[in-house]
Amino acid sequence: VMWFGFDWQSKAAVVIIMTFFPMLVNTVAGLAASGHMERDLMRTYASGYWPTLIKLRLPAAAPFIFNALKINSTLALIGAIVAEFFGTPVVGMGFRISTEVGRMNIDMVWAEIAVAALAGSVFYGVVALVERAVTFWHPSVRGG
Repeated sequence: VMWFGFDWQSKAAVVIIMTFFPMLVNTVAGLAASGHMERDLMRTYASGYWPTLIKLRLPAAAPFIFNALKINSTLALIGAIVAEFFGTPVVGMGFRISTEVGRMNIDMVWAEIAVAALAGSVFYGVVALVERAVTFWHPSVRGG
């Protein structure tokens, strides 16, 4: 964090580090989720790497990618708030929470926590709605 200073770049670095690995693991698992039979069928049709990736592997990975996005939507918010605890001089929700804790203004602390929880829920809900629209064909969305 100190490499990037105390500006927004350090908070972005913390968020990127926190969200990179859940996204990577879920995406790799999703790309490997397409079955051996489906990949053989694509090879039978003489499909190259890019058509197989676009038509088979990315659609198979979409539910995994959206799960990672749902996890990361709340994880990024938590990471940004925690990064602001330590590295911001005057602005941000993390700074406000730590300042109000020092002042023993518990009402304001709980208000900030409630706003953060509401924002996290909204972010998660937006990603879930986009997931339902994009992966309408998947059994987890259809209820089967």
